[in-house]
Amino acid sequence: MKRILRSRSLRRVATAIVATAVVGASLAACSSGSGSDSASGSSSDVDAALKAGGEITYWSWTPSAEAQVAAFEKAYPKVKVNLVNAGTNTTEYTKLQNAIKAGSGAPDVAQVEYYAIPQFALSDSLVDLTQFGFDKLKDDYTAGPWSSVNVGGKLVGLPQDSGPMAMFYNKTVFDKYGIAVPTTWDEYVAAAQTLHAADPNAYITSDSGDSGFTTSMIWQAGGRPFSVDGTKVTVNLQDAGTKKWTSTWNKLVEGKLLSSVPGWSDEWYKALGNGSIATLITGAWMPGTLESSVTEASGQWRVAPIPTYDGKPANAENGGGGQVVLKQSKNQALAAGFLKWLNNDPESISVFLKSGGFPSTTKDLSSDAFLADAPEYFGGQKINQVLADGAKNVSTGWQYLPFQVYANSIYADSVGQSYASNSDLNTGLQAWQKSIVDYGNKQGFSVTSK
Repeated sequence: MKRILRSRSLRRVATAIVATAVVGASLAACSSGSGSDSASGSSSDVDAALKAGGEITYWSWTPSAEAQVAAFEKAYPKVKVNLVNAGTNTTEYTKLQNAIKAGSGAPDVAQVEYYAIPQFALSDSLVDLTQFGFDKLKDDYTAGPWSSVNVGGKLVGLPQDSGPMAMFYNKTVFDKYGIAVPTTWDEYVAAAQTLHAADPNAYITSDSGDSGFTTSMIWQAGGRPFSVDGTKVTVNLQDAGTKKWTSTWNKLVEGKLLSSVPGWSDEWYKALGNGSIATLITGAWMPGTLESSVTEASGQWRVAPIPTYDGKPANAENGGGGQVVLKQSKNQALAAGFLKWLNNDPESISVFLKSGGFPSTTKDLSSDAFLADAPEYFGGQKINQVLADGAKNVSTGWQYLPFQVYANSIYADSVGQSYASNSDLNTGLQAWQKSIVDYGNKQGFSVTSK
């Protein structure tokens, strides 16, 4: 699943109209329409609910969902799970928020990406799974995904996949031009200069401006531009970590050393295949996309740790998501039982991995079979060893905005313009910050700038 979900996650282009509807409903739902609010429960309640059986509805667009539901129903024949594909990311979120606002129509369990979870947690629409003892599962998951499902002191979901970042590089291209695999961002910039000087049609990577990539890179650099405490939000897209990232990435943007080919386009896939785009800095879900969509480059690509600023391991997540239980659910204990099985049971995770997923569970990340996988596409390299190490090095403390969906939708109007004009990214980030602050305050949040 990682390979498919993750690419969709990067391609999310929410319209302002959709995002406004989602956020506007979030604050309204704080005082109305959040549905059933049973605030007590226990692990024994979950066990009893699974034994008694019943019917629940699950919204998901993941490729593993159908097989997982079938396996669950086989294990728990008294439970009927109605699987509904309500649309991918923003499409689903809009329907979900409309149901929350209306007070009815929400599923029992829903798939939500990490960046969108805060807006539903803010509206008090999600069950705190601590009541079922799920907080004791903390050690089963890597730090980044676990942090993403803990919002406002509540455990509002369980992680499914993760996207620790790595550098995917075309070894054939690097060998041709004598480029060593960079371990620092300074070396990465130098590699970009060497490559483009040797072949004006070749670029170290493509980046025409992507909100998810930007926030991940700021995260990796140590930036924490968003601070959220309920409806109080602080935005500082000029903090030390952000400036650290722009000081490096500006060299590529202003130096015209980045391909402007839009990601996920036919031209982009072609460039990955012919070597004119030599690296990708992205999430650990990328191998499946390369294997299925860039077949002509089989054997050429390899995986390395994401470069850092001082050579010491430091990483961030790029994409990923989990599942949540909605307070509207009339059988929260049964829904919680399904969710726990979905994202914690070995049988379910096995199905997930077979569909191309990159796990968030520490046990699976360290399993011999997972670490020994050596795809021919990557020249027989044991790529999961690199990716699993990357998961261990994800720093904690990152927060998304409670209206991140909207913020991402207006990114192109500000930071995107810096990319288009090959100019200082800080200018675009400052404009993005102003728009974020203005919008948040108009929606009823208390948003301040730093």
